[in-house]
Amino acid sequence: MLLTPPGVYRPQSDSQMLARAVAVSGRARGAVLDLGTGTGTVALAAARCGAGAVTAVDLSRRAVVAARLNARLHRATLTVHRGDLFAPVRGRRFALVTANPPYVPSHSDRLARYRRARSWDGGRDGRAVVDRICDDVADHLEPGGALLMVHSAVSGVRASLDRLAASGLTARVVDRTRIPLGPVMRARAVLHETRGLVEPGAADEELVVIEAVRER
Repeated sequence: MLLTPPGVYRPQSDSQMLARAVAVSGRARGAVLDLGTGTGTVALAAARCGAGAVTAVDLSRRAVVAARLNARLHRATLTVHRGDLFAPVRGRRFALVTANPPYVPSHSDRLARYRRARSWDGGRDGRAVVDRICDDVADHLEPGGALLMVHSAVSGVRASLDRLAASGLTARVVDRTRIPLGPVMRARAVLHETRGLVEPGAADEELVVIEAVRER
């Protein structure tokens, strides 16, 4: 049971999928960084797996409070920072970085900052935040460290793999699943169909977890 205050992203299939990938990977052994932690779901999963230290980051003040409260409720030790992606941990490296970024293609590239939509709006192609993670994560991984990131296939799986490879990481899809379209995706079905991101009348979407490893 996790506290989810109004305005904080409620854990859904993508959060659960990422938490499962953390457990299966066996990579949560050293220092772990969870980006866009929300309620702290994935950070807590890493702590349960025996991570040496877990740092969580979110742009939302409410999410930071929620993650801290949930850590207390679950008797887990999390260090939670408010900030934009890697900014609060500049200069630090981790054995594992996890991310469930906003990835739903939206009407414009102007991202919400103070509304609930910031939890899911990913810009016109859904990649505004995803690309930033792909470009910057290598600088925050120890040799042998890895990124585990979940997003919708609508946002471009090949684009993520190629971008991570361009950053010097070895990237692959480690999990896939199909789920019914959620409320936000359904509300934007026409927009996504018009842009050719989904098939007309699509009732579900594919979620993927991507692993990217810094070999040295």
